[in-house]
Amino acid sequence: MVTLFEKTNGEKTNGLSRRDLLKTGSVGALLIISGSAVLCPQAAWALEAKALKPETMATLIRLARDIYPHDQLADRFYAIAVKGQDDLAAKDPAHKKLVEEGIADLDKRSGPGGYAGLGWEDQRVAILRDIEKTPFFQAVRGDLVVSLYNQKELWPIFGYEGESFSKGGYIHRGFDDLEWL
Repeated sequence: MVTLFEKTNGEKTNGLSRRDLLKTGSVGALLIISGSAVLCPQAAWALEAKALKPETMATLIRLARDIYPHDQLADRFYAIAVKGQDDLAAKDPAHKKLVEEGIADLDKRSGPGGYAGLGWEDQRVAILRDIEKTPFFQAVRGDLVVSLYNQKELWPIFGYEGESFSKGGYIHRGFDDLEWL
């Protein structure tokens, strides 16, 4: 689960207070939006946004986790997966508009707190079912198939050993390894 902390404009605070950190940190992973970056201090990673708003990137991470849910995966893998959306948005203004408007629509449908603020997965999935035929959803979902599952660090987690062609093919490497058949 991802929790977002966002400092609103005009609000005079010294950033994330100890009380805020304890409150949000007890719920799950904490994402902090700072300048043009999304930070996850608990897992020591950050994602810099080039074209999209950092709030959009944080929502995309939540969206990615909801579309392809794997409890055993850390948020950083989803952050890497959605980084391609930002890269494409930097090159293509039409894609940037598609993603920003898609996230704005998600937030509008989700009510106060936006999509990332919805605490229950069932609520978020219901909203995703409503938009699953939109160009925004199809663009994000289609890219995530490749950008998430092509990360070689994930392959051992899923039990995938990688391609076999360079190692002689599946017939000579693991074709009959299944012991339960």
